[in-house]
Amino acid sequence: MSAIERLLRREADQTQTFNELVISPMRRRDLRAGVLEIEGASHKHPWSRGVFQSEVDQMKSGTRHYLVARRSRGIVGYAGLWLAPDVAHITNVAVQPAGRREGIATVLLLELADIAIGRDYSAWTLEVRVSGQGAQELYRRFGFAPAGVRKRYYEKTEDAIVMWCNEIQSDEYGERLTQIREGVS
Repeated sequence: MSAIERLLRREADQTQTFNELVISPMRRRDLRAGVLEIEGASHKHPWSRGVFQSEVDQMKSGTRHYLVARRSRGIVGYAGLWLAPDVAHITNVAVQPAGRREGIATVLLLELADIAIGRDYSAWTLEVRVSGQGAQELYRRFGFAPAGVRKRYYEKTEDAIVMWCNEIQSDEYGERLTQIREGVS
């Protein structure tokens, strides 16, 4: 088997499909193919190409997992997870403006949950803008609860709510994820 065939097989093995969404690991080429555009449309102070490249490069170490969601028209969203020594940390979730409220972020979070659970993490965490009511609602569906506030976390002007979700290895959490999956199937 050639190197290209092995790469294509590996990528196919890591690809998941939900309805018409195809979820696969983020690659450097995805930055130009839509990730940076979505990042710019989603955040007042977007991550730079260099930050994304560093995060994608760290995927080889197993401490980072970045996923992209594709439809026939290209990349429509992405999400990232940092596997710190003691907790899984959602680093970034964004969906192109025209695709919001279509379940794309939900599918990405389901995939990240599977990674965290599969790596035996018992909790995961994130920061979300105080003004991000839609995002907070999504995270609450996944069992996240506010645990604190980071003052002036975003651009030194907006606070972040720190949210945690514990006991993600429990049967109850597995049932929660099953219900969420059934809602996007």
